[in-house]
Amino acid sequence: MAKLNQTFFLILSICYFLSPALTAATTALRAGASNKAVNFIQTSCKTTTYPAVCFHSLSAYANAIQTSPKRLAETALAVTLSRAQSTKLFVSRLTRFKGLKKREIEAIKDCVEEINDTIDRLTKSVQEMKLCGSAKNQEQFAFHMSNAQTWTSAALTDENTCSDGFSGRVMDGRIKNSVRARIVNVGHETSNALSLINAFAKKY
Repeated sequence: MAKLNQTFFLILSICYFLSPALTAATTALRAGASNKAVNFIQTSCKTTTYPAVCFHSLSAYANAIQTSPKRLAETALAVTLSRAQSTKLFVSRLTRFKGLKKREIEAIKDCVEEINDTIDRLTKSVQEMKLCGSAKNQEQFAFHMSNAQTWTSAALTDENTCSDGFSGRVMDGRIKNSVRARIVNVGHETSNALSLINAFAKKY
C-alpha cells in the first residue's frame, strides 16, 4: 500500500511539473504553429538554465520563431525586456502602500534604479542583436554579438543587486516577497535569453 501511495504521489508530481510545458505546447499548436517549430523551441530551451520557463514564455511565438536560432534569441530578449518593464512599473507602485518601513522605501527606490539599468542594457542588447543580422563579415558579427552578450550579462547582475537590497529578516514581509518573486522571474528570463544568445553565437 505504501509503495502504491508513493507511486501515485510521484505521478502527481510529474504531472504538476509538466503541466505548464504541456499547456504551452497545446496553446502554441492551437494557434497554428507547426510541430516542427514547437519542437525546435522545446529542444533549444532544454539547454537553458530554466527550460520550463523558457518554453512556456517562447512557445507562444512559435509562428514567428519557426526554427531560427536568431529569431529565438531575439524573441527571448524581447520577452525579457517586456518583463523588466512591467516589473519596474509594479515595483515603483509599491511606494504607495501605507505603513512601509524606511528601509523598505529605500530598497524599493534602489530596486527601481537597478531595473532601469536592466531595461537600458536589455534594450542595447536587442539593438546589438539586430546589428548582428546586418553584419557584413564575421568580424562585425563577433563584435556585435560580444556586445549583446555583455549587456545581457550586465542586466542579470542588476537584477541580483535589486534582490539583494531586500535581504535580511528585517525586510521580511509581503513587500519583500512580492518584489523578489518578480525579480526572480525576470532573472530567469534574462538567464535563459543569455543562454540562447550564446547558443546562437556558437552556431554562427
